[in-house]
Amino acid sequence: MLSALALGLVVGLILALTGAGGGILAVPLLVFGIPMGVAQAGPIGLLAVGMAATLGALLGLRDGIVRYRAALLIAVAGMLLSPGGLWLAHRIDNRWLTMLFAVVLLLVAVRTWRQARHPSGAPAPRSPTPYPCQRSADTGRFTWTSGCARALTLSGTVAGLLSGLLGVGGGFVMVPALQRYTDLPIRSVVATSLAVIALVSLTGVAASAASGGIVWPVALPFSAGALVGMLGGRLLSARLAGPHLQIGFAIVSAAVAVGMIVKSTL
Repeated sequence: MLSALALGLVVGLILALTGAGGGILAVPLLVFGIPMGVAQAGPIGLLAVGMAATLGALLGLRDGIVRYRAALLIAVAGMLLSPGGLWLAHRIDNRWLTMLFAVVLLLVAVRTWRQARHPSGAPAPRSPTPYPCQRSADTGRFTWTSGCARALTLSGTVAGLLSGLLGVGGGFVMVPALQRYTDLPIRSVVATSLAVIALVSLTGVAASAASGGIVWPVALPFSAGALVGMLGGRLLSARLAGPHLQIGFAIVSAAVAVGMIVKSTL
């Protein structure tokens, strides 16, 4: 289906240009572009975002910036909750599910807008208190404590639940969580987040496929388009200004969220 391929290209470009949270627009594009309900679009969006995240995570592993032990811990917690979110998605009225998705999308838009308004795109100042997860000065690896494991596990459960419920990868949860709870640099934060998204998405997609919940004639071209868009977007991203892209993403996300609210109320 050409329309699904074109929409997938858009999702891949957004992911490459705006970062790990950009895949949240996959479901709204399917809802408005195909069209279909959130519960139907969720697994398709999750498949496309998961495939694109896998590509990004493999590139991060090649560069040695993925904290794979942390990613595995977070992903295991997310995998346990992802099927539960999927189960809930098919038992909540589509109107309320659309409203919930719109609220989450608005929160992402506000956070992205605030992030882009910092000078030179710099992140917000961090708290002076020690992070639960800190790297050893000798090995560069995390010094594991109960507080660190607890913080990362909680982040994974939230990302996993939203992954199954709304068909989102969870990058908009994982990136700020890793920034809040760890002392990782931003490149490592994004790469580790992509690894978590890839692993958690696998569980949600597998559960949905087993129950016959994936519309494959839409899912396959949509996912193929997302991969091509991801590769093309990586070439473009170096030439475009990050803060302007983030502001544009925030405006588009807010407009789409409002459109989803209007659609669900009519």
